[in-house]
Amino acid sequence: MSASYEVRGNVAVITLNNPPVNGLGAATRLAIAEGLEKAQADAAVSAIVVTGAGKAFSGGADIKEFGTPRALAEPNLLSLIKLEEACTKPIVAAIHSVCMGGGLELALGAHYRVASPGTNVALPEVKLGLVPGAGGTQRLPRVLGLETALNIIVSGEPVKSELLAMQPGQKLFDRIIDGDLMAGAIAFAKEVADLRPLPLVRDLKVKHPEAQAFLQFSRNTVGAMSKNFPAPLQCVEAVAASLGKDFEAGMKKEREAFTALMFTPESKALRHAFFAERAASKISDVPDDTPVRPINKLAVIGAGTMGGGIAMNFLNAGIPVVMLEMKQDALDRGVATMRKNYESQVKKGKLKQDKYDQRMALLSTTLSYDALGDADMVIEAVFEDIDVKKAVFTELDRVMKPGAILASNTSTLDVNKIANFTKRPQDVIGTHFFSPANVMKLLEVVRGAATAKDVLATVMQLGKKIKKTCVVSGVCDGFIGNRMIEQYSRQAGFLLEEGATPAQVDKAAEKFGFAMGPFRMGDLAGNDVGWYIRKRRYLEKPDLRYSKTADLLCEMGRFGQKTGAGWYDYVPGKRDAIPSPLVEQMIADYRKDLGITPRKISDDEIVHRLVFALVNEAARLLEEGIAQRASDVDMVYLTGYGFPLHRGGPMCYADTVGLYNVVQMMKRFAQNPHDDASFWQPAPLLAKLAAEGKSFS
Repeated sequence: MSASYEVRGNVAVITLNNPPVNGLGAATRLAIAEGLEKAQADAAVSAIVVTGAGKAFSGGADIKEFGTPRALAEPNLLSLIKLEEACTKPIVAAIHSVCMGGGLELALGAHYRVASPGTNVALPEVKLGLVPGAGGTQRLPRVLGLETALNIIVSGEPVKSELLAMQPGQKLFDRIIDGDLMAGAIAFAKEVADLRPLPLVRDLKVKHPEAQAFLQFSRNTVGAMSKNFPAPLQCVEAVAASLGKDFEAGMKKEREAFTALMFTPESKALRHAFFAERAASKISDVPDDTPVRPINKLAVIGAGTMGGGIAMNFLNAGIPVVMLEMKQDALDRGVATMRKNYESQVKKGKLKQDKYDQRMALLSTTLSYDALGDADMVIEAVFEDIDVKKAVFTELDRVMKPGAILASNTSTLDVNKIANFTKRPQDVIGTHFFSPANVMKLLEVVRGAATAKDVLATVMQLGKKIKKTCVVSGVCDGFIGNRMIEQYSRQAGFLLEEGATPAQVDKAAEKFGFAMGPFRMGDLAGNDVGWYIRKRRYLEKPDLRYSKTADLLCEMGRFGQKTGAGWYDYVPGKRDAIPSPLVEQMIADYRKDLGITPRKISDDEIVHRLVFALVNEAARLLEEGIAQRASDVDMVYLTGYGFPLHRGGPMCYADTVGLYNVVQMMKRFAQNPHDDASFWQPAPLLAKLAAEGKSFS
């Protein structure tokens, strides 16, 4: 039952019951409406309490109904709120735990609101590229004031109920109830049962001493911070409409903004990312109730930048870590770097000293593999060389207890081969963290051919505990992200051969929305990393062509920021990437050696060769079963590779452009004599979807 109804004395209690967060789906809305009508018709009922079962009052719209006719079925949320306002008996919203989106709008339609301390209150619609659509922009300013309400609506971030209750002049909560919320709500309902007239939020006035000046300041600030997203500025304009005397005119403004934003590519991208993140945790053949192995202690092999960053994730989550290195000085350097990272957070006020002390107290170090035997899981973060991995996993197989999970942080190597270095391949898995590992959200979880389902389920759950976005990948060279980025990087190199400069390519990519273009990214990561991989590729795939410009750069010793010179020049202590005449001359000389006359290349061609190279390779990954779904590819690129969020990831962007159009552009790229024509043959899946007028989604 999606909402229950009972009468306690002279108070009717309507309880939302739509787990996990009491989403306001069609059945729930109908049950609330029926409960209100029933209470209204019962002469013995003098007041009504509306609350939520379990761990939420209401999290808002039911995400299972997004995009379906049921989302708009009557009574829709607007109709339900009108029903509340028309009720002749006082309605008290008893709010606890989570009150967000449509749940908060429902509460604002009640005559009174009481809340438990610690309740998370928010209107997060802006995070989906929308404005609140059921009166949130009109009612919240009336109960919290213009400034507080606008900050909540524009940020979309939750605020604790007790902090809101402390706001001067706030009328959001009539009472904060410590202890038993239901008992307190029923007692409050009895207190107000006979009070008339019944208060309506819509009748309140929005006040601010300098309203127009504040709104203009907000427009300037919000506009500067949200240049790729229209919703934040629309939130400001909708809230500004609450200042008028006509409540319905403000509602009309809100609804117009909501409807217009629903059809923008930015909202589509944000909604896609919202669902993609939730879908990524689902594995088709691993049920949600798969038993998991307990992880009470973790071991990390390697105290370098990656090993230290990985360890910090688990220390932050309260999991003890033992860290192994071969030499004491390397161990000391690694621990010192971790301390420096934590101390920087303390200095900035992002971490309290006692938390820092607690985390470091969970860390122990060793120079001996024998000290790792009691760990429940080990993650190796050593040099990316298969012989080095073999030596490590042979030792781990010797010392780790039965049932321990053995994980490799490899970014490209064969996890099946690594698993076969042990006598327990079912316990081996890939955990590809992204640098800096204590900051980056993405964790590629690489499922080997023999990886046990409970191992996969355990690592996915553990990833969630350390606040990572986990995406499952099958085994192939580079997994999802790095296999795709290789094609992106190949195109970047070909563009240099044909006439572009590193700065032009980077500027075009960054204008499109990438956090960094391919050449600035190479300088940051270290150009020698790609060089090492290409040397392996030359042996394994001799027919695969690369531009030699990147190799020539490395032969010059220009490995990037760490050497003070890469595709760009760098000044010590500064991050500015300065175009290098030396590099541009090297490219020009190489172009001359190839007999290529440079041509003018448009930003549009640059962007689409880079992005559609990702898309075509991803289509192959999907066909091979390396990636489960197209949205998983998007999550990899949104959280690990700086792909612009407002475009939703490469696959979402391809869907937005239209797969027919993508294929047509790829056919044109294939005609370029200096590109790799064979690569631009559309992957069979892409060609099939385009021919059928379908999309990846």
